Amino acid sequence: MSLRTLLRPLLAILPMLALFGFAPAALADPADVAAASRGVVRVVLVRNGWTGVSMLGHGSGFAVAPDMIVTNAHVVEAAQKDGAVVIGVIPSQGRDSFPAHIVAFSPGNDLALLQLGNHAALPPLTLFGGPTQDGMQVAAVGYPGNVDAAQGLNAGDMVTPQDTVKTYGQISAGRPAREFDTILHTAQLGAGNSGGPLLDSCGRVLGVNSFGTVSDNGTDSSFFFAISMRELQPFLKTAKVMPHLASLPCTSIADLDRADTQRAADEKVKAAADILARTTARDRAFDKARHDAEIDVLAERDNGLAIAALLMVAAIGAGTFAFIQRQRGNVPLLRVGVGLVVVLVVAAAFAWVLRPPLGAIDERAKDRIAEADASSAPSAEPGPDSSASPAAAAASKLICVLDPARSRVTVSDITDVPLQWDAGGCANGRTQYGLSDDGWSRVAVPNGEDTITVTHFDPATHALTVDRFLMGIDDMTRARGERAKVAIPPCGASDTLARQFGAAQGAIKAMLPAEPNERMRYACQLAR
Repeated sequence: MSLRTLLRPLLAILPMLALFGFAPAALADPADVAAASRGVVRVVLVRNGWTGVSMLGHGSGFAVAPDMIVTNAHVVEAAQKDGAVVIGVIPSQGRDSFPAHIVAFSPGNDLALLQLGNHAALPPLTLFGGPTQDGMQVAAVGYPGNVDAAQGLNAGDMVTPQDTVKTYGQISAGRPAREFDTILHTAQLGAGNSGGPLLDSCGRVLGVNSFGTVSDNGTDSSFFFAISMRELQPFLKTAKVMPHLASLPCTSIADLDRADTQRAADEKVKAAADILARTTARDRAFDKARHDAEIDVLAERDNGLAIAALLMVAAIGAGTFAFIQRQRGNVPLLRVGVGLVVVLVVAAAFAWVLRPPLGAIDERAKDRIAEADASSAPSAEPGPDSSASPAAAAASKLICVLDPARSRVTVSDITDVPLQWDAGGCANGRTQYGLSDDGWSRVAVPNGEDTITVTHFDPATHALTVDRFLMGIDDMTRARGERAKVAIPPCGASDTLARQFGAAQGAIKAMLPAEPNERMRYACQLAR
């Protein structure tokens, strides 16, 4: 018999303890809080006794594994003491509810762990293992009974998937409870919130909401306690549950975009400064080369002039010798003198003509600059540590390393990614990417999880970007419908097929939110 059938005769509304107050302005990312809420559940306790069916109460909980739910010990205490009490878990989306039983119970720090039946597979939440800070923005997610009462929900509604209620606040101070380590915060809680998660701005679990303060007149005030990670992590470790942990600071996509814009502007300024520096250095080098060339050319011209003058003086001497021999009638020596005159005059003319022109100064300066550039150019053969050109690396094996400063990691593990990229858009020899206006990309819409992943790769810069969108069940159903219409070409497809594939993926991209819940940027280098 299902839990809904069991409770159908029950028409009474569960008595609720109303809490009043106003939450401060929400600075946590609503998209990430909503994404985390997919794994938040309502925990109900029902007794089926000889007097009939009755609901004992309800609380909240959240998945730390597909079939494991964390909640408060006081939420399920009645089931721990009485075997006739049934525990039911109702997720926030879908149409199913699940029976559950207690696998770990720790009243000393108000924690309990439930295991679901009926092959449940809920999206687990990520736990934040880093430090919490005073003033840190937080969100409490769960099922406060005062909201249920205000909406007039009956017992049948209680066992039907309902959207969670989110309230926002901040960590108030480092004042834990005396019994166990807690986080004091101002995100409003109501009866029914017990066991639900306290989330940071990235939708990661900071603690388990447990109780609130009570004023002297018996009414609740606006300070609340969540069981901290110092209690939750050892509890899960003892229960042999390995939740997903993340410890990087929470950075918004908007902050990343602003940082990228500033980085691009800085790079442009640096590039302009580098160009100016290179231009200035080249101008100085050319001025020096021209100065040296000018000295050399002027020296060569002076030398040519001097040589021509000496040859002309020698020619005059040879002419004088020939004239004397003519007066003496010595014909053989006359001929020798005349021949010398001719040779010396011609040589002087060549010495004059062959002097370098003044215009050769600039040509020689350019030649010297070219020789200097050639001598300083790197060897054409790259060494083992040199980076090859993008075209050469396009068919090479790469190792992509996460750049934490440019990434927003909320649900994924940080590992290096091997990538073998082919110029035709084939990755690792088996996955064809589509080509569109935004470059090469591949959209993954899996059947086993409610996450859509868009992977971009830029062969020119070796930049790999992985965007993950944590989607609801209905959105995933529509996305899977669009995926079924897409014809995925084989690896190594033609440019035409790659472009058709890229255009077809655009229908899925159009369904995605404006910003991903997670963005991981990698710098890829040639693998050794």
